[in-house]
Amino acid sequence: MERTIETDNIDTPTAGQRLRAAREEKGLSLEEVASQTRIPLRHLESLEQADWDKLPAPTYSIGFAKSYASAVGLDRSEIGEQLRSEMGGQRPERAPPEVFQPADPARTMPRWLVLSALGAILLLVVVMSWLSNRSLEPPEPSVAAPEAGTPAGPVASAPAQPQPQPAGGPVVLTATAPAWIQVTDQGRTLYEGELAPGQSFPVPQTATAPTLRVGAPEALRITVGGATVPPVGPPGRVTSNVSLRGADLMRSGTEPVPPAPSAPPGVQNTAG
Repeated sequence: MERTIETDNIDTPTAGQRLRAAREEKGLSLEEVASQTRIPLRHLESLEQADWDKLPAPTYSIGFAKSYASAVGLDRSEIGEQLRSEMGGQRPERAPPEVFQPADPARTMPRWLVLSALGAILLLVVVMSWLSNRSLEPPEPSVAAPEAGTPAGPVASAPAQPQPQPAGGPVVLTATAPAWIQVTDQGRTLYEGELAPGQSFPVPQTATAPTLRVGAPEALRITVGGATVPPVGPPGRVTSNVSLRGADLMRSGTEPVPPAPSAPPGVQNTAG
């Protein structure tokens, strides 16, 4: 009978005592466990001391105990079930809700630092917006005052450098079919060869008296400033000494062609 009484008086260690014993056996401090599990130090102390009033809701407290058990090498499920049993008998389930804090508040950023960073960002946005709007404003036009005695009115721009080519626009030769041409300017050859269909030759505007010799006038389209001029000769006949000055082409289409010398019988008489 006396032996039975001694057996009943043996106390079973609580979950917190088992956690503490396992921690000390591994040579870990409570701070090291808190750093490893990310559980606030005060909650670990409350677990070891079975101080339920300082712990959050049972669900969070049991989760803390399981993480603690994993860190010190104990069975997670066994510690969790034991703590649930202990808290169920000593702490009512209707405890006031508490916010779970995964980390020690001392490790979070100070509130004044967060507010200062937000204020600096807002100020930077305002300054950048102001600079952007200022750069988009058009500069104020500067108007020169007219000289005394000069009537007000639009100022004519300086005339462009005069070109030897007469007014009317550039002269462009475009082949509609294979066409052999020769363009000269006062004895100097500017171009000689066959133009392929669609190929063009713009007469240089520096030419003073350009002339044309063409083997097939019907295969050549001549434009002055984009306007097409009439054919420069009859189809199928070589035509020479055609003035390529814009004024001449727009006026009559062709430069007068001097009569060709009479050819002996049997030889075709061609212009040029």
